[in-house]
Amino acid sequence: MTSAPTGIRLTRYAHGGGCACKIPPGELEAVVAGLTGTGPADPAAELVIGLDDGDDAAVVRIAGGQGLVLTTDFFTPVVDDAYTFGRIAAANALSDVYAMGGTPVVAVNLLGWPRDVLPAALAAEVLRGGLEVAQEAGCHVGGGHSIDDPEPKYGMAVTGLVDLDRVMRNDAAVAGSPLSLTKPLGVGVLNNRHKSTGEVSDEAVALMATLNRDAARAALAAGIRAATDVTGFGLLGHLYKMARASGVTAVVDAAAVPYLTGAREALAGGFVSGGTRRNLDWVRPHADLSAVSEDEALLLADAQTSGGLLLAGEIPDAPVIGEFVPQQESLIIVR
Repeated sequence: MTSAPTGIRLTRYAHGGGCACKIPPGELEAVVAGLTGTGPADPAAELVIGLDDGDDAAVVRIAGGQGLVLTTDFFTPVVDDAYTFGRIAAANALSDVYAMGGTPVVAVNLLGWPRDVLPAALAAEVLRGGLEVAQEAGCHVGGGHSIDDPEPKYGMAVTGLVDLDRVMRNDAAVAGSPLSLTKPLGVGVLNNRHKSTGEVSDEAVALMATLNRDAARAALAAGIRAATDVTGFGLLGHLYKMARASGVTAVVDAAAVPYLTGAREALAGGFVSGGTRRNLDWVRPHADLSAVSEDEALLLADAQTSGGLLLAGEIPDAPVIGEFVPQQESLIIVR
C-alpha cells in the first residue's frame, strides 16, 4: 500500500465515489418502471435489447446480422489522481459493451467540472486517461460534451458492434450452468477507505483500469450467452437481476469468491459505503443469506467500480463461484 500523492485530492470534491454513487437499484427500478415495453409507433430500427431486464447496454439490429451496442456510464472520482480517474471511468464505460459480447467502436466523453474550483489542467488529465484506455481498446474517441458542475464527473457514451447470434444478455442463464467471476471483489470498501484516509490500494487501482476485453473474448469463445458486469449494485445485486430475468436461482459458494488484498480489513475498519448497504437491503428479501455472516453478506453486496464479468459458464483463469439451478423460493442462495 502507498499513500495518495500530496496536492489536490479529487475524492474530496465529491459526495460519493465511482459506481457507489449510483441511484439505489430498487429506487431506480421504480423511476424507470413506466419506460419499459414502450417504443415509437414507426421505429427506424428494431430494438433487440432495451430496458426490460436491466441489461448493461441497448442493442439495435442493423444489416448483416449485426447489432449496434449503445451505453453510457459516468461517475464522481473514485481515486485522487486525475489521469487514473480518467482511465478507470473509461474502462468502466467500455465494460458495458464487453458484457454484451460486443466490440467498442467509438466513444464520446461526458465531463462535469467545477471550473472555478479545480484547474482545467486536471480536467485535461482526466480526458487524457480516458483517451488512452479507449485507444487500448481500439475504440475511437470522437469528442463529447462538458458542463460546469459543482462536482467533478467523468465517463463516456460508447457505441459498439455485436454479432446478434452471439450476444450475451441478462436473461439467458440456464439451470445447470456454472457461475464464474472474472475479477475479485472488494473494490468498494478499498475505495471508501481511500476516500476517507488517502490510503491507496494499488491492486484495486490496477484492477479498475483493466479492460474486460479478454474475459469477454474468452466467454464468446466458450459459447457463453448470459453475462453481466459487476459494478455499483454489487455481486448480489447484479446476480439477482440475472437470476430474476432468466427464471433461475443462483447458488453462490461464499468460500470460492475471490477478494482483493485488504478488503476484509477495510470492511472491519468500517469503510462500507451507503450504496453497499442499500444493495444488500434490496437483495435481502430475495436471498437466503442464513449461511453467512452480515459482514460476508456486505462484501458480496460491495459496490464495485469497473468490476469483472459475471458469467453463466466457465472460462480459463476465472474462478467458478457457484451455479445456476432451477428456480426456488429464493433467487439467490449463499452457502
